[in-house]
Amino acid sequence: MKRYLSRAEFAERIGVLTGTLSRYKLPEPDAMIGSTRGWTAETIDAWNADRPGRGARTGRGPSV
Repeated sequence: MKRYLSRAEFAERIGVLTGTLSRYKLPEPDAMIGSTRGWTAETIDAWNADRPGRGARTGRGPSV
């Protein structure tokens, strides 16, 4: 059985508060149950690894 994570679980998985998710362009949900969106862990992990601002900053000069 496939497990879908809620917005709260999404936020917990990436280490932010649930309200912070509204600042991000989230991936399309893997499932909709009524108006409730759900994502697989794989979808969340792939999105989180590719989102801008992760890791070292690029395109900026060295800090002085």
